[in-house]
Amino acid sequence: MKKVLLTLVAAAALHTASAQNSAVTNAILYQRQGTLDKAKTEIDKAVTNEKTSGKAKTWFTRGEIYEGMVSSPIYKKSLGTEDGGKIAFEAYTKALSLDGKDGEYGKQAEAKLDGLYGMALNAGVESYNSKDFAKAMDSYRMAQQIKPQDTTAYLYAAYAAEANENFAGAKEMYGKLQGIGYQSTQMYGRMLQIARQQKDDAAAMKVVQDALKVYPNNKGFMLEELNMYLSAGRGKEALDKIDRAIVADPTNSNLYAVKGSILDSDKKPAEALAAYRKAVEIDPNNFDANFNLGIYNYNKAADYYTRASKMSLAEYQKSGKKLEIEGKKYFQDSLPYFEKALEVQPNDRSTMSALQKVYLRLDRKADSQRMMDKLDAAK
Repeated sequence: MKKVLLTLVAAAALHTASAQNSAVTNAILYQRQGTLDKAKTEIDKAVTNEKTSGKAKTWFTRGEIYEGMVSSPIYKKSLGTEDGGKIAFEAYTKALSLDGKDGEYGKQAEAKLDGLYGMALNAGVESYNSKDFAKAMDSYRMAQQIKPQDTTAYLYAAYAAEANENFAGAKEMYGKLQGIGYQSTQMYGRMLQIARQQKDDAAAMKVVQDALKVYPNNKGFMLEELNMYLSAGRGKEALDKIDRAIVADPTNSNLYAVKGSILDSDKKPAEALAAYRKAVEIDPNNFDANFNLGIYNYNKAADYYTRASKMSLAEYQKSGKKLEIEGKKYFQDSLPYFEKALEVQPNDRSTMSALQKVYLRLDRKADSQRMMDKLDAAK
């Protein structure tokens, strides 16, 4: 009697196990038949059953079914609002965690995840092209989870975030790219553009300085940093940066013109003069350098005339005329620079005004009047 009872208990246990596994078996059968909606119903039961929810086979099967539905034009619609790709990803990940990389289903799940990465990327691209940028971001984030060290999903996610004007999301993605060692001038350029759109000068400066750590000889980033220093009124600090930029871009006459202006402000006229001359040597049409060379000579001339005007009659009779002759030479030297500057920018009032005064000092009254008429017409 005891032997019969044991046999009956064993049979009952076998029947119970079979019932518990039937949902997974049915799901696999429906999957093979191609009726994925029925397969989905069965596997959804299995993952909530305490006896089958802890098995790698259950989760691997679920991953395959949902992946198949996402790939099917027919069954994809039956998913409704469910994110089939995300569910497949989570299912394969669960199977891998339960079985390990060396297990029967773990190995298969790992291979499936590689394929799912491409599917997630394609889904993101599809959403992006449909201008559903938030959905595209979700797909790209899933791709990032599958392959955390692959840069493509981060880049695409950053582009989607920018397109959606989600600048915080874009900065997050670029930050993650930097975190995994990705570098490119284009990335820093886009980060700089975001900082400017947000009018965040501190962030813009940090982006440029970070970029220069990686690309220390990049002319574009050097000039960006230089302009930021100049805009912030930090001209003296910018001098060494100008010299570095000149080494990288020695034929950029504007760099010499800017250097001259800074040296001018720093009361170093001789060095400023050399910088301006170098600028016009490189580019004879550099307006700023020509105008400032004109101003330099004009101020020297004015200084001589001022000294003569402050002399007593006796002093003037002795050496005043000599001072005025020296001053007139500087007015003459200023003339070609001012004329060139006006040729480059014909409507610049400061140049017209300076030329009118120089012509008058040189006794070119007709030219002086011509400049006066030009000034009047430009009002």
